[in-house]
Amino acid sequence: MSNTASRQATANPGAPGSTGQPGSSTSTGGRPAPSDFVAVRDLADIHFDFDKYTIRPTDADLLDQNARWLKANEKDLLLIEGHCDERGTNEYNLALGERRAKAAMNYLVAQGVAARRITIISYGEERPQCTDHNEACWAKNRRAHFLVKQG
Repeated sequence: MSNTASRQATANPGAPGSTGQPGSSTSTGGRPAPSDFVAVRDLADIHFDFDKYTIRPTDADLLDQNARWLKANEKDLLLIEGHCDERGTNEYNLALGERRAKAAMNYLVAQGVAARRITIISYGEERPQCTDHNEACWAKNRRAHFLVKQG
């Protein structure tokens, strides 16, 4: 069901100069490419319940830790990827992945991370961590993944 061409990238809708639409730019002169970002072991992924994008209490604790790291590394930019399991249509999963990434972004902004530093992207079901067809695997795929571009 993968359709890489349908992947949606969304700049932070609260950033100056940003429309929140695919291809929109931020105040830094353009949204960095996802390939510019790398995983950092200090930033933990969060996971979501089936068909949900609300932050669970245990994941709020992880986001608090992520926020502390981000505030200590103020020059770094953040990319939040929204992911889903394989159930549902491509279009539905892209939209749900975006809502998951936005929920994580909004939480971090509420913790004091500058919104202008954050870009979100939804991959829907396109980049699973696990490819088995069972609930344990699907639970791993329902996530927000955090990557950093060092400034």
